[in-house]
Amino acid sequence: MEVLVQWFTDNLSQHISRELIIFIISMIPILELRGGLLAASLLKVSAAKAIPICIIGNIIPIPFILLFIRQIFKVLKKTKLFHGLVVKMEDRAMGKSDQIKRYEFFGLLLFVGIPLPGTGAWTGSLIASLLEVDIKKSSIAIFCGLIMATVIMYVVSYGIVGNLIH
Repeated sequence: MEVLVQWFTDNLSQHISRELIIFIISMIPILELRGGLLAASLLKVSAAKAIPICIIGNIIPIPFILLFIRQIFKVLKKTKLFHGLVVKMEDRAMGKSDQIKRYEFFGLLLFVGIPLPGTGAWTGSLIASLLEVDIKKSSIAIFCGLIMATVIMYVVSYGIVGNLIH
């Protein structure tokens, strides 16, 4: 993840503002809020400015995933080009779904909130949609998990990493 964040910050910083870079990174699957806050720390954007940008960037795709991903996957599975990719994405997401199946709201909150590889709002939304978890319940759990991840990543990005690079 650090390599991707570094690539984005190095290649985009000559063309767009630091704030737009962290916003874009926060919207990208895999990087999400974690990558956005790490990039903000590397770009020396204050936490007070970076946190709302990262949260908004990470939240924007979530309603679309929750509402439309099953229909999109259904259409894409009918194509030769995307069938294998969609099946692989579904299998991968469902392979991480045990915690969410068992504990639903709190499982989803922890899945999104504990920033580990393969977890986050994108994957949590995908799993919630595939499991047909109530959209209101899943939206609240994902948002709360995002706040939890924000606190953890603030400490990592501005505390630990920030002290190493300054």
